[in-house]
Amino acid sequence: MRETEFADWYAALWPRVYRTVALTIGDRDLAEEAVAESFARALAGWPAAAEADNPAAWLHRVAVNEVRSRWRRGRLERRTVQRLAARQAQVDAPDAPDDALWTAVAALPPRMRHMVALRYVLDLPEAEIAAELHVSRGTVAATLSKARKTLAHTLDTTYSAASPAGREER
Repeated sequence: MRETEFADWYAALWPRVYRTVALTIGDRDLAEEAVAESFARALAGWPAAAEADNPAAWLHRVAVNEVRSRWRRGRLERRTVQRLAARQAQVDAPDAPDDALWTAVAALPPRMRHMVALRYVLDLPEAEIAAELHVSRGTVAATLSKARKTLAHTLDTTYSAASPAGREER
């Protein structure tokens, strides 16, 4: 029974938690490792993790803390910087709206990107985001507002430049 329950829980939460952590830290491979570690810890403490108020937020927090611990110890710092630089150099013009959106989100500063991921991927309320990041709710609201404006401007510029019709309208 335990294995079946965990497998169902894993299948339901893995995609959201992975996307959120990948957006937060900007490195898909490291995000995958950290999320796998968070699920391993959840399995070790099963079923307590499933009974958390917000299991997805708990898994996200465990994964991000794992990443931070690795960074603090410096084991992956050099490799992460190299991956980010290589990825940035390979960014092509997006073909689809989702590509443009996620490219724009990835270009946000890390703290802003983290808040966007928590709010719009995990659907956490501003108060929970503030508590997790140890900032005021007002800071979260202001940062998310700035992120929305930045994304709107970036996406407007992206689509206007890519579309002949968009250039004519201006």
